[in-house]
Amino acid sequence: MTTLMTSLLGTKTLGLLLFLQDAAAQPAGGANQEGNNMANAFTMREMIHNLGPVAIGVIAVLLIMSMYSIAVMVERFLTYRAAKQQSREFAPRVAQALKNDRIDEAITIADKHKKSHLAMVVNAGLHEFRAHESGADLSGEEIDASKRALQRAIAIKSAEFRRGLSGLATIGSTAPFVGLFGTVFGIIAAFTGMKNAESAGIGAVAGGIAEALLTTALGLAVAVPAVWVFNYFTGKVDGFVIEMDNSASELIDYFIKNRTRQLKA
Repeated sequence: MTTLMTSLLGTKTLGLLLFLQDAAAQPAGGANQEGNNMANAFTMREMIHNLGPVAIGVIAVLLIMSMYSIAVMVERFLTYRAAKQQSREFAPRVAQALKNDRIDEAITIADKHKKSHLAMVVNAGLHEFRAHESGADLSGEEIDASKRALQRAIAIKSAEFRRGLSGLATIGSTAPFVGLFGTVFGIIAAFTGMKNAESAGIGAVAGGIAEALLTTALGLAVAVPAVWVFNYFTGKVDGFVIEMDNSASELIDYFIKNRTRQLKA
């Protein structure tokens, strides 16, 4: 009898242990299956497919801003590179021509380097100098007129170099806020989904949160390169302005020396 009861208790205990093991494994398997289903359904393609109209509008605006900033970056890079290359070719040639007092040759050299910022400045000064040199001795007022011509040329070229940079600055400062606008509506959509589902599970808010994070990330992706390139191009323009100022000063010194030679003659 005792042996029979012991056998029955052992069988019941073994059955209880097997039941608990199955019960413990089933939720884990269910959870894993649910997580796999969510992973399969919560892909980037599904996320984009389920975007709301506000998020689509925000993404469209950010893409337009991105395309504009890329166009400005490429155009400004090519402009600055051409200006630098032509100025390297122009500077020694015009210096040699002016050293030999061949002003007409220097003007011709400047006309051949249309994209050089130094050529534009020197050309303006030489034309002003040539207009007054045909008369009597070069006076101080005529040298001042040459200075003003050089300053106008520097101002025009500086404005040309800075063209488009304000757009980059605007994109760099406003793109995160455009993304934040989409983020706010994504969070609103998340809480609206939670309320409609009457549940606090991740499935009720996942779509809205994903939409919010997507617009935030895209806004930062548009803004950060724009800020970096704007700062880089601003430094390049500042360097070009210094080069033009130095060239103008050297040209004025040349005019003064030329006037001195005229007075001695």
